[in-house]
Amino acid sequence: MTAVNPTAPKRTLPAPDRTFLLVLFFIVTSALLLASHNQDILNGPLGNVLRNPILEAVVVSLFLANVLFAYLWRAAPWAKALVGLGSLLFVLPLAGRADTSLLDLSIQIMIFAALALGLNIVVGLAGLLDLGYVAFFAVGAYTWGVFASPRFAELLKFANENPGAAGGPTLLLGVVTMLAGLCLYVWFQRRQFDTRAAWIITVALSASLFAWFWIGRSIFTLGEQLWSPTVLWLIFVPLIIYLVTLAVKHQRGAEVRNDLLGLSRIISGLAGVVGLILVIRAINLFIASRAAGLESGIDPNFFWLFLAISVLAAAIVGVLIGLPVLKLKGDYLAIITLGLGEVIRVLANNLDLYTAGSQGITPIKSAAVPWFNSLAGFLGFTEDQHYLLFLYVLVLVVVAIILLVNVRLDRSRIGRAWIAIRDDEVAAQAMGVPLVQTKLIAFATGASFAGVMGMIFAAKQTFISPESFNLFQSIGVLSMVILGGMGSFPGVILGATVVTLLNLRILPGLGEATANISWIPQQVNPGQLQRLVFGAILVAIMLLRPEGLLPNKRRVLELHHDENQEDDSAEGNAGALGAGNTGDVYSPGKAPIKEDDRSGGAK
Repeated sequence: MTAVNPTAPKRTLPAPDRTFLLVLFFIVTSALLLASHNQDILNGPLGNVLRNPILEAVVVSLFLANVLFAYLWRAAPWAKALVGLGSLLFVLPLAGRADTSLLDLSIQIMIFAALALGLNIVVGLAGLLDLGYVAFFAVGAYTWGVFASPRFAELLKFANENPGAAGGPTLLLGVVTMLAGLCLYVWFQRRQFDTRAAWIITVALSASLFAWFWIGRSIFTLGEQLWSPTVLWLIFVPLIIYLVTLAVKHQRGAEVRNDLLGLSRIISGLAGVVGLILVIRAINLFIASRAAGLESGIDPNFFWLFLAISVLAAAIVGVLIGLPVLKLKGDYLAIITLGLGEVIRVLANNLDLYTAGSQGITPIKSAAVPWFNSLAGFLGFTEDQHYLLFLYVLVLVVVAIILLVNVRLDRSRIGRAWIAIRDDEVAAQAMGVPLVQTKLIAFATGASFAGVMGMIFAAKQTFISPESFNLFQSIGVLSMVILGGMGSFPGVILGATVVTLLNLRILPGLGEATANISWIPQQVNPGQLQRLVFGAILVAIMLLRPEGLLPNKRRVLELHHDENQEDDSAEGNAGALGAGNTGDVYSPGKAPIKEDDRSGGAK
């Protein structure tokens, strides 16, 4: 007989095989979903029961749980593939054919899942608290919305009536400025400079900026007037003051090389963006005479090109926003990004010529895919459902690509660098991780995901306005990341699904179902208190699962690190753990009982 060693580690039993249960759950929930959205059944005796908004929300939630269980449960691979692909590619579109609100809800969930995956890179992996993330979403939406709507014809008419300059010189200056800015920026990133060289470069760039203004003034006009020199001095006076400040610091022995190179990078980056704007303006001037033929916007076939442009535009804005704020971290970074995010929204609100201000842009076109429309018609979808089914499939593919990119990045060198920066910035820098470059890549990658989803959002809604991109959207996406589990890809997708279902289906369904119940006062009706119920649910989940619904393993180890440590209470002020002691015990991170005690069990 073998004696049991009490100190030996416990062996974890393998999870039971749930193939049968998974398939059975899929069949039952699919049948319920299809039945609850079938008009023949809804018109029958079960119609009143199936029309109940709460029951309908529960059925949708249970059906979406199929995909979660296929990921979590131990089952045969064929069963996982059957449930995952069958749910997303067969059952959901089939139910959406009878009720397009289901397709719309699915698209919304996937859009927010992609946003959460993008923000997860910035917050969850790189540890950069970004509260202005929705600004990149807005950039992607307006990139397509302006060109694929009647707003584009308005722009062309304005350019035709107020050319300001000929198209040729504008294009030439734009190309030269853009290439010079981008080349200089890349050069600064790849080369090392001493302080003397940094001074020469910065002063030369400032002088070039001065010369560029006078060249532009000789080409462009504002109406019938030349550019005002006041604008030049509004830019140059702060620049000169900053350079003088750096010179004084340098004379006192301070190191200013990084400040000078940072300023040079900002000037180069801005030059690249200004050049790009001039190129776009030149193209507008060339086609301004064709405004009459573009009353409803550009050809929908440009949709695919603009997918790439929206990714690029959002990434550039991400770099521009990230450049001046990356020296900050924590609360300071959050406040700065919050402010910059609001700047984008305010710009959209005030640039009436380009964004139509608070009135918003509508109607916005979607892509033209005749072969897909034929296929959808063959499958029984009506003509007004074609674009929604197309966007559903498109979002599904884009989310799959974004998830794949996330997984590959997480396992790559750059992913490990992000995690190193998040855990300890000083240690990461000491190990050779370039902080600015690595953080900028995180900002640009997360922003590009938001950009592409913003464009698809504009095509789905056919209407966008600045109010679609307010601060609450950023906080909502951040709550999805935290609720699902920071750093966990399946977790943030689950968080996006839960939050979107609560906002769009469960809480409205609860309010609708209880609206006509006489014994519930209107003041406390759940329909009037949706935000309160939503907040209470989030608080409860965070108290019960602080690491998130589906946390990253590394995150779990970090949060439960103390539980795996040896008991050293006898050495600290948590001596109540010792035998015979009756005092209170408190743990690191929580407030000490006595004001003169130090937290964390310190001596």
